[in-house]
Amino acid sequence: MGETLTFAKALNTGLRRALERDSKVMIMGEDIGRLGGVFRITDGLMEDFGEDRIVDTPLAESGIVGTAIGLALRGYRPVCEIQFDGFIFPACNQIVSQLAKMRYRSQGRLRLPVVIRVPFGGGIGAVEHHSESPEAYFAHTPGLKVVTCANPSDAYWMIQQAVVSDDPIIFFEPKRRYWDKAEVDLFGDLEEAYPLHAARIARRGEDATLVAYGPMVSTALDAAETAAAEDRSLEVIDLRSLSPLDLRPVVTSVRRTGRLIVVHEAQQTCGLGAEIAARATAECFYSLEAPVTRVTGYDTPYPPSRLEGAYLPDVDRILAAVDSTFGW
Repeated sequence: MGETLTFAKALNTGLRRALERDSKVMIMGEDIGRLGGVFRITDGLMEDFGEDRIVDTPLAESGIVGTAIGLALRGYRPVCEIQFDGFIFPACNQIVSQLAKMRYRSQGRLRLPVVIRVPFGGGIGAVEHHSESPEAYFAHTPGLKVVTCANPSDAYWMIQQAVVSDDPIIFFEPKRRYWDKAEVDLFGDLEEAYPLHAARIARRGEDATLVAYGPMVSTALDAAETAAAEDRSLEVIDLRSLSPLDLRPVVTSVRRTGRLIVVHEAQQTCGLGAEIAARATAECFYSLEAPVTRVTGYDTPYPPSRLEGAYLPDVDRILAAVDSTFGW
């Protein structure tokens, strides 16, 4: 029997399970203890697990990640919270130069089970540095694994799977979805949960394939629902893992539908959509009825909140892209 939870509560409950399961798990970040985080994801955890395991840090992202690396080398499993997506860049040197390379450099002798949680994307009326989509930087970095969840159930299970992984994981959370609600099975077995680095078909369809991740999965599903009213059947695939990419369901789908539209909030140039388009074209060249189309944010810094509705991909832009693929 499942329980209806918000996305935020599902993450909170998943972190609680991870803390209960392993005494070496600890959480650290800015205002994550007494305040419970700006989005209240860690609300109540300090009261239950103490200040040694739920650690309020200074405003220093490089210090947070650098400390986590040292803790991981000593056998701990630190979970770092970066308060907003745009604040991760001061920690880039630690992440890219140290965290991503140390296991490879040591020929596997050293493990770095560090999870870096990052609320990302727009849609909450915030300014730049609070509404960005930096996932391509980290998916491009060998040695890092990058995942993102799109619904409360995946949030609950994926955060636990990330914590038990021996690899460093960048865990992107779509902040505009924190208040979405859905039923979550809280009593399943973690070892039997859907694989962390596997894509999932979110909706079956026959006429075209929509690929999305994180905050755009819900938008893609809305587009598919609207298209169904016009007798057009769209298949929606939730990538879930951005590095490694699981494109097997995408290839299978595109070989059947002949059309692929990739949707993400991040800017188009050198975004994840370009990699997906290149690999899908190579695998499905003789099945494609039209070029792969991308629906993305624009190649500009994130705009003021009053303009973000025009910046973010929406149902109309997705359906216009679908229509364009049928024009070939």
